[in-house]
Amino acid sequence: MSRVAQAVTGGKGVKMDVRIVEAVSKHDMLDFCRFPMKLYAGCPYYVPPMLMDELETFNHGKNPAFESADARLFMALRGDEIVGRIAGILSPAANKKDNVRDVRFGWFDCMNDPEAARALFDAVAAWGCKWGMETMSGPHGFSLFDREGMLVEGFDQMPTFATYYNHAYYQDLVEGYGFGKRYDFVEYRTENFDQKEFPARVSDLADKVLARGKFRVLKFKNRREIRAIGDEIFNLLEEAYMDLADMVPFTKRQIQYYIPKFMPFVHRELLKVVVAENGEVAGFMLAMPSLSEALRKANGRLLPFGFLHLIRALRKFDTLDFCLAAVRKKYRGKGVDLIMAREMFRSAKTLGVKYTESNPELESNTRIQSEWKHFGPIQHKRRRIYEMRIAEARIIPFRDPRPVPQAAPARQAAAAHRVSIGDAAPLGV
Repeated sequence: MSRVAQAVTGGKGVKMDVRIVEAVSKHDMLDFCRFPMKLYAGCPYYVPPMLMDELETFNHGKNPAFESADARLFMALRGDEIVGRIAGILSPAANKKDNVRDVRFGWFDCMNDPEAARALFDAVAAWGCKWGMETMSGPHGFSLFDREGMLVEGFDQMPTFATYYNHAYYQDLVEGYGFGKRYDFVEYRTENFDQKEFPARVSDLADKVLARGKFRVLKFKNRREIRAIGDEIFNLLEEAYMDLADMVPFTKRQIQYYIPKFMPFVHRELLKVVVAENGEVAGFMLAMPSLSEALRKANGRLLPFGFLHLIRALRKFDTLDFCLAAVRKKYRGKGVDLIMAREMFRSAKTLGVKYTESNPELESNTRIQSEWKHFGPIQHKRRRIYEMRIAEARIIPFRDPRPVPQAAPARQAAAAHRVSIGDAAPLGV
């Protein structure tokens, strides 16, 4: 009997009921984070995240996102076997910005089991209803730096390190519950990048912009210099992306948390920063060596040898992931994007890059897509954010059959320092 069949029937041929439990203890958290690794065991396209990073994401004492948001982690079980998981997230800051009452779902993984999927969505919807939420959407994370969007095209493609992989049947599970499309992201891949040429006309325009003396490109000698400009980059990122739906403002502590977290992976030749004549950061573009294959080899662990795979991937690579780009509003349409694109192209050629991958771009973002059309990109993946009104869900309430656990001291201490959902009503939820 297959593992899936055992999970559904308990190995006895009799289908066992689905029950929902909330992940609270350290053991629960490990089970929650490890479940996808078991679900996707043997899948050649799945890229496991670092287990340590996943656990830290849900640690109230370490992740500053919990200062302005809250989350609940649910698992679906048949017998003693986990058959699915989901996170529910309440973000008063996002709801206030977008003037909505929305509970997010994220970290959704499930066997091809519609009953289990419904129970998981019911758990998030019921939790959201408790706090007056009217809609449910996802997959989302806490912020821009968490994975989001469900794969709906490109199931034979490996994701970038910043995105999910999921089975094709997930779409049936989500839409079968009643979710509909909110918006899509698209992703592109360029083959034979080392044989491409940067368009002469665009390069000439970039030279003319630089010749006017209004802008210049920063050159970094080391990571210390990159770290020094980190706050300015985050401030620009927030300004440039704030108009997007579901974008959550960064807190000062989040910025301080993310800079050292991502700094080890930033290649000084692959961060292009353009500053105006007054010294203000006008725009930036960030690309990174692809870490997908290294993360597959590491299988979620840095030790004993996982870190070696990552070090090798950062030193020797032929595939580049384009991560983020932004131009300050007042400098848009003045050639800043052309300068960054030309400088990034030159660095990629020098480094011997043969393939490039975009990260998710809104399908409506035709401007950025037109800037790369000269390199013959192929749209090979599509991701979807889903939404629905909770009133349409016909929720079946769940009860965790286990005794109510005492809150861990670390969680109690974290709760004292974060905005509680009960206090969030004035914030616009």
